[in-house]
Amino acid sequence: MGEATTDPVRLPPTLRVPKFVQGLGFVVNREKAVAAVARRHGSEFTLDLPIFGPAVVVSDPALVKDLFTTSTDLIARAGTLGEVLGPGSTFSLEGTEHRQRRKLLVPPFHGKRMQSYEHIITDEVMRETATWPEGEEFATLDSMMRITLNAILRAVFGAQGEAFEELRELLPPMVLRASRLAVLPPAARRDYGRFSPWGRVERLRTRYNAIIAGLIADARRDPAFEDRNDVLALLLRARYEDGSAITDDHVADELLTLLAAGHETTATTLAWTVERLRRHPRLLNRLTAEVDAGETDLLQATIFEVQRSRPVINATARITKSRIRLGEWVIPENHVVIVSISLAHASDRSFPDAAAFNPDRFVGNPPDTHAWVPYGGGVRRCVGAAFANMEMTVTLGTLLREFEFGTTYAPGERLHSRGVATAPASGALAVVHRRPPRAEQSVTTEIEQVSA
Repeated sequence: MGEATTDPVRLPPTLRVPKFVQGLGFVVNREKAVAAVARRHGSEFTLDLPIFGPAVVVSDPALVKDLFTTSTDLIARAGTLGEVLGPGSTFSLEGTEHRQRRKLLVPPFHGKRMQSYEHIITDEVMRETATWPEGEEFATLDSMMRITLNAILRAVFGAQGEAFEELRELLPPMVLRASRLAVLPPAARRDYGRFSPWGRVERLRTRYNAIIAGLIADARRDPAFEDRNDVLALLLRARYEDGSAITDDHVADELLTLLAAGHETTATTLAWTVERLRRHPRLLNRLTAEVDAGETDLLQATIFEVQRSRPVINATARITKSRIRLGEWVIPENHVVIVSISLAHASDRSFPDAAAFNPDRFVGNPPDTHAWVPYGGGVRRCVGAAFANMEMTVTLGTLLREFEFGTTYAPGERLHSRGVATAPASGALAVVHRRPPRAEQSVTTEIEQVSA
């Protein structure tokens, strides 16, 4: 792990390009910009970025592990998401306060509890796909967004009825606008009036807070409150070691954090999965056969490989509280260290033939958690990782049971930045045909076998 030191500062090679040009390159295309610098300087280098200032970029698994295991007395989370999500978000908390909050957030997302949410995911997939057109190309990203949004509103917010409908309309534009503004300079996140970009986010947030306050009041009045297992109820019942509860304002911030961190990223990964599978017909056939047999090994490996080859979050960052040693480098105080997820995932040393889309690399071989980091790592690893993985597994399994996906020789879709997340530029286009009911499939298979 990284450790405090008084040794002289020693930074990786610095990119000798004006700060403005570096910033422009990262705004236009972060992945290509980072890859170009890495080809010249290797897996560690120093940049000077408009928002972060001087920043060390790392991607080697050993250094990623060192950073993620460094004491929170020496490093803190960097970035603006805490400002966007609110002071009660885990993205805003540090040290003891963060550890205590995280301890309360883990139980709602414990592995065994995931099974109670699976039927919700299946319901939402079936509801959304009931109107999918057959034989016509259409973008699936919006559908994936609706599936994950509705699922998280039911499983996490405990929302239903009027509150469910209002949140479903309010949250997508609020999260999208906030995520785009989160990667811009601080001046972009000031309220300059009702029609300013951040002013609109603030108005939506005010309405969101009012809806959540109503849901909290409804939950506490619910005669079955003690038996409810939605995350809202679990957070309201949670207690710190001193017996105190999370304040209502902080509950609202945490619910928004879970939504922002899980809804769009999970939906975008699902869209990328559709985009990838259409271009790999043999894999698609194998997955369909596996799902029909009630197995999930290849399905899970495919999700891992999509997250590796098409990471929707490109980087995660920390800021030093004091001078630290990280591998051979000595990083000064108040210096940003960026873990480049896209570079880590594209490393041939960690993933032989990394440019190839090959889920078989993960069959029976789960990824190393410091080379494969879609959920971040250390004490900041996404608390909803198990929920997101379950949601993707159930969604994809249901889609493969219900539909036959048309394949294509078209080039892969370009990467498109939505602010925080990177999505398929065309929205993950698909052509589908409904599969016959399972009983009908079995009869057809038997006839084919007899004919053969």
